[in-house]
Amino acid sequence: MKHGAGIYKAAKKLGCEADEIIDFSSNINSYNPDINITLTDAMLVKYADSSYSELKKTIAKKYQIKKKQMALYNGATSAIFELFKNLKEERVYLYAPLYGEYEKAARQEKKKIIKINRFENLYKKPKYESIVVFVNPSTPDGKYYNLEKLFSIWKEQNCTVILDESFLEFESLISLRNQINYYKKLYIIQSFSKFNACAGVRIGAIFSDFSNIEKLKTPLWNLSSFDAQFLTQRLQDKDFAEKSKKLHKHYKEELFNILENSKLFCKIYKSDSNFFLTKSERADEIFKHLLENKILVRTCGSFDFLDNSYLRFAVKESNAHSRLAEVFKEFG
Repeated sequence: MKHGAGIYKAAKKLGCEADEIIDFSSNINSYNPDINITLTDAMLVKYADSSYSELKKTIAKKYQIKKKQMALYNGATSAIFELFKNLKEERVYLYAPLYGEYEKAARQEKKKIIKINRFENLYKKPKYESIVVFVNPSTPDGKYYNLEKLFSIWKEQNCTVILDESFLEFESLISLRNQINYYKKLYIIQSFSKFNACAGVRIGAIFSDFSNIEKLKTPLWNLSSFDAQFLTQRLQDKDFAEKSKKLHKHYKEELFNILENSKLFCKIYKSDSNFFLTKSERADEIFKHLLENKILVRTCGSFDFLDNSYLRFAVKESNAHSRLAEVFKEFG
């Protein structure tokens, strides 16, 4: 499996509707309250404000940066590919395993790729003036790293640093966003879909020094009026953020207990995000059994330094967890 959320392909295979499948492969916030947005004729007929000033103002306040320090794209993946088009360095160090689109973007720009196994060789020094890519918290294991030592190494080597913090908000972890004011070669990738429970709303951002942002190309009207209004409203909703974190803590503990009590896994990785990486010699059998029961999880054989004995389970809500526990009990 190259990516989570493959429910449409799975549904076709099973001969069922996609909404019949419980999707543990997609690591999106399980708390998704009703939205208060009415689709109007004006949203469809009129051009949006191409500067997206209200959305940028809201993002700037939420993430404690300036409007001129951000560029918005139609999803974080689009932001990643556009960023690589603008970076001139030839070498890219990927701290793997990580989100696969970084390698695709580097290959598209014909960069020389060097992969660092962050499980075993975290402090390997990259060559001078390279690009380094680090996801924190990481995927698929969900570990949060204190990057003080690594960041010092990167700065010493005058590296361009791409830091993906898309899973940071679930547990109020410390961001390096403030460092864009002090280290001009730092770029923060921010997906808004994970924590804000809006995978269908395609908005991602690059945060960096304003001089870097000026060099990036963002197409006019690259966000829809609905997407911009939805995200503005969601980011302004303090109750959403507070309740999300409270529910996340409860649901995460619930899922961990189910995984542990199943006795099916020889290892469950400690996670600082909204998913768990597991290891089992019977992972293939477990995956097939779950899928037969309309539960989809993420296989991890496509990640560097992992294989198909690893499965990732996203945190969901209690009904989904209860069903997972039932299906585990049915496993021979």
